[in-house]
Amino acid sequence: MKYKFYLLTLAVLVLDHLTKWLARTRLDPEHAIEVIPGYLRISYVSNTGVAFGLFRDLDSPWKPYVLAGMAIVAVIVILIYSFRMPSSRLLLQSALAVIMGGILGNFVDRILQGYVVDFIEFHIRDAFHWPTFNVADSAITVGIGLLLIDAVKNPELDEELQSN
Repeated sequence: MKYKFYLLTLAVLVLDHLTKWLARTRLDPEHAIEVIPGYLRISYVSNTGVAFGLFRDLDSPWKPYVLAGMAIVAVIVILIYSFRMPSSRLLLQSALAVIMGGILGNFVDRILQGYVVDFIEFHIRDAFHWPTFNVADSAITVGIGLLLIDAVKNPELDEELQSN
């Protein structure tokens, strides 16, 4: 990722940890706050899994190390890919920066606490419930969406990179 995009990574990381700090210090794990009745609530969850609670129920002493290792590998891959792509691809570089900020946000939680703080709960009454998530998870999801848009807009650039 080109250097100016590190600010975007840092902004995601700071926003993620600010909101997690607010969740830790202001939310009662026993009581959710209904923001939009029937659709959105804020609640405190300690997630030992990855984004959206995946692998939360996997019980292994190696899990924190495996998840931290996956995050490190992902950040390295993002950095290598970013450096190989032109700075002029603003959407791509922004997407990579946002994804990296989200990965680092959850990585720091996992290293310091052994779990990730999630607090955003989307549901549709009792019919549908999305796993509780946080700003880092949202950043990763938005970044992947931006990567897909960039890939559709610039398929020839990725093909050129692969041929080298």
